[in-house]
Parts: sequence; C-alpha cells; structure tokens
Amino acid sequence: MPHPGDPIRAVLFDAVGTLIRPEPKVAEAYLSAARRFGADRGLSTSQVEHRFHAAFARQEAIDRDSNWVTDEARERRRWQDIVAEVFADPPHGPQLFDALWDHFAHAENWALIDAAREKLAAARNAGLIVGVASNFDARLRRILADLPDLNPNARENAFFSSEIGWRKPSPNFFRAIEATLHLSAAELLLVGDDEANDHQAARTAGWAAERVESA
Repeated sequence: MPHPGDPIRAVLFDAVGTLIRPEPKVAEAYLSAARRFGADRGLSTSQVEHRFHAAFARQEAIDRDSNWVTDEARERRRWQDIVAEVFADPPHGPQLFDALWDHFAHAENWALIDAAREKLAAARNAGLIVGVASNFDARLRRILADLPDLNPNARENAFFSSEIGWRKPSPNFFRAIEATLHLSAAELLLVGDDEANDHQAARTAGWAAERVESA
C-alpha cells in the first residue's frame, strides 16, 4: 500500500485470487457440474484441476499471440474451449458450459478475501480512490454488485478486459484505466497476485505494484 509522500491517488485490485476467490473451488465446481451431465469421465478433483491449469495456459498463449486483444465473445469462447479441453469434448457440452458460465456469474459462488477487505478499508481511510482491474468479462460487474461487504467505490470503478478490449499484461489495458480515471500512471497502484499479469505488467506500464499471495 502507498506510503506517506507517495503520489498514489488510486488503488486498483485484481479480482480472482486477490479480491475474491471461488467457493467452491474451480475444480470442485467443474466436477460437480460435469457429474450432473454425465460428463465427468471418471476424473478426480486433482485431475480436473491439473487439466484446468493446462487448458487455461493454452488459452493465455493464444491471447499472447493475438497481442492480448479481447472482447466479450473472445472471453466466452475462451471458457468454452477450457471446459471442452478439461472434459475432452464431453457429452452435453453446450449445456455443461452454460451451467458453469452461469455458476461463476453469481456472487454467492465467490467470497471476498479477508486480506483484500483490510487493504480496501485502509485505502479508503487514506482518502484514495479504490477499484478493480481484472482479466474478466461482463459477469464481474454483476458479481461485484451482489457481493456482500464490498466497498461501493470498488464497484463503481470496475475495469475488466472484455470491456476495455485488452487483457493484462497489455499496456493498453493500463492506459485505458488512466484515461477513464484522469490519472497518470505514477498516481496508480495495482494490487495483484500474478507476477506477470499484475506485478510486472503494472510496473512496465509505469504504475506502482504490490504483489500478494494468491488466495
């Protein structure tokens, strides 16, 4: 967090792993949904988790090759491809995907991380603007709106990649936020759990950055 004398005027938080975490965990939610559609392939939770991380990494590589350009359609397609890869083109694939897409759209399946709650309060008490800056899609706005105990200012200043048009770590993601908030890079701090997409990307863009452990 900023120290006395720092030029920081706004603190933005990454969403997943920094501000909020899925409850139940992703692999558990995937497996539960797959079992409802007879698509679990006999996989264990640990196997689903391993496949999920591998599929997610492949989608990140696709975005890197596209210079991190994104939109709502691309974000939806990303998750369709991840679900299909995790369960090897499962039966009832479209229905399974829709169920998971909807599951992660509801605030009841997310929890506000205690450490983030404390940092949000500290930033607001210091008179700083607070907000969210995330690689996410339009579902994030609904999640934040319905999440209990979240500072209202964080809801108002919510920035997500599908709306901005670029994913972190693209500098364009950060430039878009600067333009909207009418602040310079030196006046912004990003708190995040990802070394490349949050910490390094923010510093490359000229922002201050604080790395936290993923929850």
